[in-house]
Amino acid sequence: MSFTELGLAEPILRALTEEGYENPTPIQARAIPSALLGQDVLGIAQTGTGKTAAFGLPLLHRLHESKTRAPRNGFRALILSPTRELASQIADNLKNYSRHLKMSVGVIVGGVPHGPQRRTLSPGVDILVATPGRLQDHLDAGSATLRGVEILVLDEADQMLDKGFWPAIRRLLPNLPKPRHTMFFSATMPTEVAKLASEILNEPTRIEVTPVSTTAERVDQKLLVLDIDRKRVKLAELLEAPGVGRALVFARTKHGADRIVKNLEQDGINSNAIHGNKSQGQRERALYEFKKGSAPVLVATDIAARGIDVDGVTHVIQYDMPDTPEAYVHRIGRTARAGASGIAIAMCTVEEKEKLWQVQKLIRIDLPSEDLRRDKSEPMERVANRGGAPKRNGPKPPHRGRPQRAGGGGRPQGGPPKGGRPQGQRQGARPA
Repeated sequence: MSFTELGLAEPILRALTEEGYENPTPIQARAIPSALLGQDVLGIAQTGTGKTAAFGLPLLHRLHESKTRAPRNGFRALILSPTRELASQIADNLKNYSRHLKMSVGVIVGGVPHGPQRRTLSPGVDILVATPGRLQDHLDAGSATLRGVEILVLDEADQMLDKGFWPAIRRLLPNLPKPRHTMFFSATMPTEVAKLASEILNEPTRIEVTPVSTTAERVDQKLLVLDIDRKRVKLAELLEAPGVGRALVFARTKHGADRIVKNLEQDGINSNAIHGNKSQGQRERALYEFKKGSAPVLVATDIAARGIDVDGVTHVIQYDMPDTPEAYVHRIGRTARAGASGIAIAMCTVEEKEKLWQVQKLIRIDLPSEDLRRDKSEPMERVANRGGAPKRNGPKPPHRGRPQRAGGGGRPQGGPPKGGRPQGQRQGARPA
């Protein structure tokens, strides 16, 4: 299937051609036809599968066809996002897709002054991408209104739950017009997210692709088991090794990310940190220097695990094991994008072995490991394998006792096109 077969308006198809898009990803091929018909969509797909285009293209088409006008201080389509970076990325993509349409796109996020945002909203905009908290601030101040909303999109809904946005979203929902067209996307579907989806969607088309346990097939995954006091030295060695281009380093806490940057600076390695305590200007500057290459190491908390899309990330290094196993999959999805390959290295101490076991249980892979501990009195297999994580499609473990060791690792076969880039898209084009 090509994009031309989906029934999108000619100006949108022209923009996609200029972006190098040829074939839709699975989530796009299944979501776009339903959305074009005005059906509500419930999409479950992990990062890097092309969700922005899956909701953005039909959204633009329907706004183009309706030809209504946004009211003063209002907007025709509202896209809610959990982070500033993801909101900005969505807006940039929509501007690219709509370059041949007379369509305005605004962004409302926290961490920046309200004044310029009020001026953006004042005449009305066709599409508003916003974080829930800052949008609620403008609604409370009277500088925004929901009365013109025709289309609502919730992107990365599970992340909005994790970041505590649910109260703000529930305050917004009763004030939105009915009927409306709603699209709801999430990488996972915990109970709370499923409950909200059932409340706001009307007989939705459910689309589920690429389960969260699927890790990127072009990522070479490695595990280093080491003492906590050796992490700093080992990280510097990894980053100074040949073949390292842009590298994302994941820390568990904001303070830990800042400490890693300080240590890397002392080691002569240019890096920046990005997390929730940084101002919007600091975050934008960190991303700019990361993309430009002047600071090719970006140290992040899980705020960067979804939504930050930078080509050419050769390495993802997990300085701290994630608190949730799903975060491991989202983290390593930052590399091996656009058909490239990548390397993901997890640094794990004995104290973090429970988190490691949960990761291997989820992805059903025993990560190839190297033991760098000084004291190796605890056998390596007890640290890394917990008796062995079951391989994908392998036999189920017995009900009692330890699961049977399933053998070696290896990456799962198959998986989605990387970075959300439709198959056939030219190298270097911005992915969806």
